[in-house]
This record gives sequence, structure tokens and C-alpha cells, in this order.
Amino acid sequence: MDLGASWIHGVSGNPLTELANAAGAKRLPTSYDSTLSLDATGRRVDLDIPMKKAMGLIASARKNAEGAERDMSLAAAVHASFGWTAAGTADRRMVRHAVNSTVEQEYGGDWSEVSAWHHDDSEEFAGGDVFFPQGFDQVIDFLAVGLDIRRGTTVQGFHRAARGVGVRLADGSTVEADHVVVTLPLGVLRAGSVKFDAPLAARRQRAIDTLRMGLLNKCWLRFDRVAWPGDVDWIEWLGPRDGVWAQWLSLAHSAKLPVLLGFNAGHQAREMEPLDDRAMVASAHEALKAMFGGSFPAPRAAQISRWSQDPLSLGAYSFNAVGVSPATRRDLAGTDWDGRLVFAGEAASDRYFGTAHGAVVSGRTAARLIGT
Repeated sequence: MDLGASWIHGVSGNPLTELANAAGAKRLPTSYDSTLSLDATGRRVDLDIPMKKAMGLIASARKNAEGAERDMSLAAAVHASFGWTAAGTADRRMVRHAVNSTVEQEYGGDWSEVSAWHHDDSEEFAGGDVFFPQGFDQVIDFLAVGLDIRRGTTVQGFHRAARGVGVRLADGSTVEADHVVVTLPLGVLRAGSVKFDAPLAARRQRAIDTLRMGLLNKCWLRFDRVAWPGDVDWIEWLGPRDGVWAQWLSLAHSAKLPVLLGFNAGHQAREMEPLDDRAMVASAHEALKAMFGGSFPAPRAAQISRWSQDPLSLGAYSFNAVGVSPATRRDLAGTDWDGRLVFAGEAASDRYFGTAHGAVVSGRTAARLIGT
């Protein structure tokens, strides 16, 4: 199963749709309208009205925050609002669930870190969502046809060279090129594990230092049989701990498979990452038993991501932290070193950050810059 990108979010006009069509990649739809909501005891609940109330409180808090002199976190904005002060325990719990499902799970940043002003400054394509039952890498393999790609070779740094840019590899060799498109994940750029021998433009370095890498982890579980309602795509759980195993995807409906995918994002994902596979699966299984009863079967197999521990990523994708605006991402994108370095990737997309299609759009912009 895909541990990273899995979906095309918004199929209409999305460049990934064009690529998937050309690759002949099979896709299956999922819909947020097909959702089962459960409370901590596993009882079915209708969250339409409570969610609308919670989203109204959040929107009001954001509106008040817009009048502040400085940006603040979404958590700070909500906590300072009259709606939060007047809310009871149940309403506050619903607000936290709304934030987790619409912000933390979406952008990978904890509500104590995301910008109240700009955390959702992204655009969406129209149409529904589809995923790749045979893997997102079908698109990657299609794009790779005819290219000279060297796998398993880590880049250690860049330096100015006679032809343009030299790329130092871990095996001690160097590749020189007229131009280099840098699509390193923001986590790697921030860590400084890949060295730039000459300084980057001040605005670009400032953007790298200001943007933050989010975290969204997946826990795929395969069972011998479907032991949960098989007529829904999504399951949301208001469990005893905010945001822990709160969102699940079921493949029983769309792909006819006995497979569940549990998500954890932001602070909750960081808290759980140190668990080994056995403990992670046990935690997920306990949540499922709370949701569907003590006899819920144990999974027979699992695949688990821990993106903040991956040295080639150091996070899942970028989010707009406090102090970040669309201009910050525009400062990251574009050329450096007299036009020889070109920065691209999801973090360099001011319109579609945090998405695979944002990376594609950004990459195409970088190619045009080189062409000119």
C-alpha cells in the first residue's frame, strides 16, 4: 500500500489526472460524504449539526485573529475567543475533533503550530477524490520513461562549477550540469543535511527557516475479513484522546478489500512514532475494539509510516506555520546562483502546497524557468 501520496484530490483539471490517464493507471473513488461517525463507545452519531457549530466557532475565532497586529497559532486564536470561553466540555471536544479532521489531518501541522491567518491558503481542484489501488508509483514510472535516473545514490551537496552546478554524491563522485532543479523535501532543507557551498539568496534561506514540515502517518491494516460496516469509505471516531486514531479509510467499499487505514497527524503522530510495529498495531487494534466491540479481529498484516524519522524526508509535507504567508513560498521557489539552481516541489507551491499535484505544477514552472 502507498505510505506517501495515495490520492488525486480534485480530478477536474488536475495535472495528475492527465498523467494518470496517460499512464493507464486504474483509479477508484472515495467520498467524504460516505462517512460513518462513532463516539468513544462505538455508538453511531450524527455529527452534521455539532460539526457546523464547531466550524462556526473556529471561523469566528479566525475572524477575530485577523484584527490582531501579528499572526498567531490557530490554537491561540480559538483559546482567546469568546466562543471557546463559553463552551462546555462537549462543545470543546467537538472543536478539537473539527480541527483535527479539517486542519491537522489535512495539513500535517498541529493546531498549536499552524497559522491562524494562512494555514489554509491553498486552492483546490473541482471534482471528487480518487486513489490508486495498484499504487501511485504508476505515475512516477510513467514520468521516468526515457530518463537516466540513478537510484540509491544520496546527494551530499552542491557547489558552483564551470558548467553551472556540481552535485556531490555519497559515493564520492560528482555530476555537473548546466542547471539543477532542487526538489529536496523541506525537512531535508531545514536540517542542512545537504550542503550548499555558496549561500542561498537571503529571502530563500529565510523561507526555509520559517516554513515547517508537517507530519501525517499511516497505519495500513489487512484483515482476514471485513468486520466493520462495508458500505462507507471513511470512519471517524471521537475517542477518549483528541486526534488519536480519529480518522480511518476503509477499502471494503471502494476496492472490496478487508483493509483499513488509520491516520495520525501533528502532535499525535509525533507522540506515537517511537512505537514499534507491534505496539503501533496493538494501539490501533485497541481503538478498533472500542469502536466495533471487543471481539473485533486482530489484523494479519500491517504497513506503517514514520515520516519524521525518514532521513530522506524528515516529515510528510510542509504547512503554513505562524508567520508564513503565500509570499514565503514564492520566496522559496525560483532561481538561485545566477539562475543555475532552481527550487521546486510542494513546499515551493503557494497555491497547492502539501500535495502531489502542487509538486507537479511547481516542477513544470521550474522547467519553464530553465527553458528561458
